[in-house]
Amino acid sequence: MQASNNKRYYTPQFSALAAVSVRRLAWSVGKPMTSTVDLMVKLVSSYVEPKKICLSCKDNTRCIDCSFYNPPTPQQRASILASMGL
Repeated sequence: MQASNNKRYYTPQFSALAAVSVRRLAWSVGKPMTSTVDLMVKLVSSYVEPKKICLSCKDNTRCIDCSFYNPPTPQQRASILASMGL
């Protein structure tokens, strides 16, 4: 996930199914896999109750960089989907 300073902090090991799925989604939207994952995280954060995430969080030092702390508005969600051609 990308923080506001564009530095990468974590490289997850995807399952084979997740890697294949993200790769195909990335191809379909014409973006790199990393950008596609970033967009997916932003979209998920617009559908999940932020309070639930924040109550479970184990790192309150990066709230300002967290997608769940400041989820996209419906207009921003529409813009994200449009940028993905969806």
